[in-house]
Amino acid sequence: MDKLVNEQPDIIQHLLQEDDNFPNNPLLPLLLYKNAINLPDEEGAERIEKIFKQNSWSNSWRDGIYDYHHYHSNTHEVLGVYSGRCIVQFGGDHGITKELRVGDVVIIPAGVAHKKIAGEHFKCVGAYPNGMDYNIRRGKPGEKEIMKPEIARVPLPETDPLFGNDGPLKLYWTTVKELA
Repeated sequence: MDKLVNEQPDIIQHLLQEDDNFPNNPLLPLLLYKNAINLPDEEGAERIEKIFKQNSWSNSWRDGIYDYHHYHSNTHEVLGVYSGRCIVQFGGDHGITKELRVGDVVIIPAGVAHKKIAGEHFKCVGAYPNGMDYNIRRGKPGEKEIMKPEIARVPLPETDPLFGNDGPLKLYWTTVKELA
C-alpha cells in the first residue's frame, strides 16, 4: 500500500434510493473516504492515478465534476480529489450534498446520480474498476426503468481503489450484495 494512503480514513456511507429521474443504487452505498490520501503540494493527480492503477482502477481522467445530474449505468466510479474543494449532490434533486476536499475519495456505485453544486479550484481524478468504459446518463424521461437491469448486472469491483484486495469496499459492498 502506498505511504500516501491514510490507513484509517473516516468512511461515510449513504444508501441512495431511487429518485424521480434517477435509479441510484438500492443495494450498494455511496462510500466517502474522508482524508484518505495525504497529498504533497505537487503531483497530487499523478499520485492518485498511481494508487488507483495499482489497485486495478484505471481508464482515468482529470477534471472536475459536471454541473448537471448524471450517472453511469455500466460501471462504478471512483473520484480522488487533488485540488480545491467542491459541494457535490448525490442521488438527484432529493439526494444528499457532501463537501469534497483535497485527499478525499468517493466511490460511486453504478446508477447513482452526481453533480457539482459549487466549488473552488476543484480538480479530481476519476477511474473505473478494471478500466471499464463508462457511459453518461442524464435521467431523461423513461430512462430510469430501462437502465435498472443494466445497473444490476454491473459486477462488484475485485479490489478497493485505495486498499486493494483487503480494502473496506469489499466489506461494505460484498455484504450488501450477498443479502440481496
